[in-house]
Amino acid sequence: MTKIKEYSNGEVTIVWKPDLCIHSGICVKGLGEVFKPKEKPWIKIDAAKTDALVHQVKECPSGALSHYMNDEKIQILEHPAEEIKVEVRENGPLVVHGTLKVIHANGTDESRTRVTTFCRCGASSNKPFCDGAHKGIEFKV
Repeated sequence: MTKIKEYSNGEVTIVWKPDLCIHSGICVKGLGEVFKPKEKPWIKIDAAKTDALVHQVKECPSGALSHYMNDEKIQILEHPAEEIKVEVRENGPLVVHGTLKVIHANGTDESRTRVTTFCRCGASSNKPFCDGAHKGIEFKV
């Protein structure tokens, strides 16, 4: 079961699923005053305004970070994204935006929402999902 942590400033809640994180560092580079991986708690949600938080969380390539507006939580959970978009990252994973069902070779399945990253390099230890291993092997496409 995936661990989930939530951080709220009263207006927005950032949801962190550490098992999905590929450690791209985009959050830290974009809002270093909020995302501090060497501290606990590592998300200092009061260090930026809500619009900046939302913008940065949307940049997360793995879906480990997501958000909901506190007054809209029920609406968001009941109405997942309808359109599915697949983005091919240069020298990186396939990034799928939207709600989908992944059926594994052993027959088990799981639902994924918002953003899912799939490995293209073959080096991930979490196949079919990306774990950032493409950086270590200098994957180029």
